[in-house]
Amino acid sequence: MNKSRVILGGTVIGAVTGLFAALLLARRAERNERETAITTGEGLKLGVLVFGLLRAIASLNDD
Repeated sequence: MNKSRVILGGTVIGAVTGLFAALLLARRAERNERETAITTGEGLKLGVLVFGLLRAIASLNDD
C-alpha cells in the first residue's frame, strides 16, 4: 500500500475520532451543566488508553 495513502487515511480517521470525542465531551458538559474541561484523572486515563491503542496498532503485523 502507498505510504502517503496510509498517512492520509490515518489523519482522516484521527480527525474524525477527535471530532467525535469533542462532541461527546461537550454533550456531557451540557448534561451536567458545568465546564467542558476534563479533570486530571480523566486526562491521565485517556492518555494511558491512547498509548495502549497506539502500541496495539504498532504491533499488528508482529505475528
